[in-house]
Amino acid sequence: MRLFFDTKMKQQFILQPILKNNEVILIPLKEIDFEDLFLVASDPLIWEQHPNKDRYKREVFQTFFDGAMQSGGAFLISDSQTKKIIGSSRFYDLATDHIKIGYTFFSRDCWGKSFNKSTKALMLHHAFQFFDFAIFHVGATNFRSQKAMEKLGAIKIGEEEVAYHGEAVKLNFVYRIDKQVWIK
Repeated sequence: MRLFFDTKMKQQFILQPILKNNEVILIPLKEIDFEDLFLVASDPLIWEQHPNKDRYKREVFQTFFDGAMQSGGAFLISDSQTKKIIGSSRFYDLATDHIKIGYTFFSRDCWGKSFNKSTKALMLHHAFQFFDFAIFHVGATNFRSQKAMEKLGAIKIGEEEVAYHGEAVKLNFVYRIDKQVWIK
């Protein structure tokens, strides 16, 4: 279990807890999850708006997966009802007052439903026990994810070139959700 310890506040943030509600279960991603998660990720349409459009290819997804494992904050997401693996997300780049949440993807049969909102709600609830705000990077051409961030109440605060683990730098929009706004 990976922990982030804030010496000033004398608190520990568990980077990979088990999080669940009546829609999704998030468990720490493990090396043995590669094949099951790749089955979900191997759909080219998942990545069509993503900056890295070829992530459906095994070797490209392997790089993504390696980055997820190195982050220490990645989750495997399952449907609470069926227990079927439906995607992944992660916490990354912790700072004193904020955390980043992202690298999220879901199988297409989950699109347009509340799986993303349920996942982000669990992650935000956990993060806001420790951090003041959360940051999300969304590809500049990923209109579905931009719309999803706006539905969550995130505010676009800028644009930034982001180098995904082992991949080229791409333009991303930066979104923010503040703890105080989320709680309301």
